Amino acid sequence: MTTATMNQHAGSPVEIDGVTKIFGAETAKPFQALKQIDISIEAGEFVSIVGPSGCGKSTLMLLIAGLLDKSAGEIRIGGKAVEKPITDVGIAFQDHLLLDFRTALQNVMLQADIRGLPKKKVEGRAKELFAQLRLEHAMGKYPRQLSGGMRQRVSLIRTLVHDPSLILMDEPFGALDALTRLQVRTDLEQLWLARRPTVVFITHSVEEAVGLSDRIFVMSPSPGEVVEEIKVDLPRPRPIVLGDAPEFGAYVDRIYAHFERMGVLHGITLPTTNGAA
Repeated sequence: MTTATMNQHAGSPVEIDGVTKIFGAETAKPFQALKQIDISIEAGEFVSIVGPSGCGKSTLMLLIAGLLDKSAGEIRIGGKAVEKPITDVGIAFQDHLLLDFRTALQNVMLQADIRGLPKKKVEGRAKELFAQLRLEHAMGKYPRQLSGGMRQRVSLIRTLVHDPSLILMDEPFGALDALTRLQVRTDLEQLWLARRPTVVFITHSVEEAVGLSDRIFVMSPSPGEVVEEIKVDLPRPRPIVLGDAPEFGAYVDRIYAHFERMGVLHGITLPTTNGAA
């Protein structure tokens, strides 16, 4: 792919400045979910956010999408402040959210229906993505006829089909078995490398974050705040199995050490930095 083509599809930069979120601020028992989040994401960068359950990862994603109101601070996408739900975005959740009464291709084409996009162009892009993910045979099948991994791939196609400049993903592989997660992770990296949208990827899997990311933001328990930003300097495309690489193990150990220090992990022996993941 030429540089010009890649730049044409480059993602949007995201700036999160001093963002705080308090639920029920006017009540007797307010709950602070996020505390002073400062994150700057470059256009076309793949960033992961990891942290314990309840640290505000999903809340942060909804704030970026404009689906929740922040309590303080500012979020800018492409230099523009987010004040309402954004449109140039693809969002993927842990649940595939496919409609049972629509075929795989019809589920993907919902993007064209909802957004008023030219159907012929979107269908062409959809078929291209189905081919890249080796799912041509599944286009006419209904969700009940597909495996869990196939349903999640269809959901991924639906997220990408309109070529959004920003993709937000909240534990999209959480319901998959270990082997399927590895394959879908590799598929996602390949699709991202082809177009370079900006990706904010939320996961509980430290190994998954290291395998996919340019940078990782480690968050503390509630109220969530960033305790470290880690740049992942590993070549791409990355092998489907990274566990034997000493560099990979060092990144994993570094993040687990944070969780041990914060009291998230108890009574276990953490891997050493000798390369064992």
